[in-house]
Amino acid sequence: MIYLDNCATTKPRKEVVDAMVEALEFNFANPSSLHRLGLKAEEEREKSRKIIADFIGVDKNFLFFTSGGTEANNIAIQGAVRRNKNISKKIMTSSIEHASILDQFKKLEEAGYECLYIPVDRYGHLDEEYLFDNLSDLALLSLTHVNNEIGSIIDLKDLIKRIRKHNKSVHIHADGVQAFGRIPFKLSELGVDSYSISSHKIHGPKGVGCLYLKKPDNFPGLFLGGGQEKNLRSGTENMPGIVGFGKATEIVSKNFQSEYAHIIDLKKYCKKKIEENFKDFEFNFDDNSSPYNFNVGFYKTRGEVLLHFLENDEIYISTSSACTSNSSKKMSHVLSCLGISKELMEGSIRFCFSYDITREMIDIFLEKLSLYVDEIRSIMR
Repeated sequence: MIYLDNCATTKPRKEVVDAMVEALEFNFANPSSLHRLGLKAEEEREKSRKIIADFIGVDKNFLFFTSGGTEANNIAIQGAVRRNKNISKKIMTSSIEHASILDQFKKLEEAGYECLYIPVDRYGHLDEEYLFDNLSDLALLSLTHVNNEIGSIIDLKDLIKRIRKHNKSVHIHADGVQAFGRIPFKLSELGVDSYSISSHKIHGPKGVGCLYLKKPDNFPGLFLGGGQEKNLRSGTENMPGIVGFGKATEIVSKNFQSEYAHIIDLKKYCKKKIEENFKDFEFNFDDNSSPYNFNVGFYKTRGEVLLHFLENDEIYISTSSACTSNSSKKMSHVLSCLGISKELMEGSIRFCFSYDITREMIDIFLEKLSLYVDEIRSIMR
């Protein structure tokens, strides 16, 4: 099996699974309980929180566990608009955000908010002129650090520094799900007010993530209940997931430099091989993109057909975000915002590397891909 759908999710490492099994068997208590088993669970929760916080360079008291990136994004957006409601009802995001951001903006628009969407260029880079022209009285700005489909990266540190010269009060949220553990950064240096991350993109378990809040005091949560996570996220904590998240982060932190270099090499190798062996295609990314993400469009073919041909060989890729691929909207909204043709969108595929992918696997994948591209083109003539 060659699994190249790592932007959708990753396979948990064995060490992560082992840590979670141990938590399920021996550390199953509620961390809110006052007995020794509860205190042990609380210690494990805080140990994981510190591992994650240390990796991204923030104090653990500003990091809150959630059920994943989507919930973290919802808490951040809903909380920010409620906290800043006296500033204005003007909020802004980009046109290529994840559904967990864009769908909230649609609901807020229905509720009377003025929602602005920043256009992007061919490779997903923000139209900064539009952004800066609309900063006045802005209550919320939400951006994705690394785009989940094309891997475009926003230099948040530089951008936010310039934004603050024009608007000091705007709440700036960043979706960091595809950035965490995949590109080098320290969260404390970015200047964001909130930032979301997820476990299952770094070979950890699904169902657990974190929200960073620069000013967490009295930040409105979504749920009422037991007051867990300092009243931000009520509900008994997912201890096996939290332990697994901590273990996955511990491994990523230890291996980051070597694995990052390996991923950079894989992307360069794959790009060169495609340039040498394929015709009539376009890369849907430029050099300023995450090394993990690879998106390429082939003319006169169909990405979804390629996906199904490849899965018969146990090679797994995708055509767009897994969070929207089951939607009735067949075309990727991200690719459509890049201004490319419908034909190229239909022929685009997305794949994503991981630490356990080798050059030999890339060779096998590209050999099969070339065969199927030619086969589909011969049928479509």
